[in-house]
Amino acid sequence: MSWVCYLLQCADNTLYCGITNDLGKRLAAHNAGEGAKYTRGRTPVKLRYSEPCADKSAALKREMEIKALSRAEKLVLCGVT
Repeated sequence: MSWVCYLLQCADNTLYCGITNDLGKRLAAHNAGEGAKYTRGRTPVKLRYSEPCADKSAALKREMEIKALSRAEKLVLCGVT
């Protein structure tokens, strides 16, 4: 089981960061309105960034690091300048 930390762009242009061990299933859940409460009213969402993590603990730590970034820094991470 491999863990991934990811960034989504919501329909209202906000960014959402999360972790999962099945990215395809999690994206489908977000877009079906069954993902995180934050994304439920902001569909459709698009995957903008993902990075593999060694385990769940590493993914949670990376998620906290990314959430601490400014919006501008998150956009750079996504490759948007």
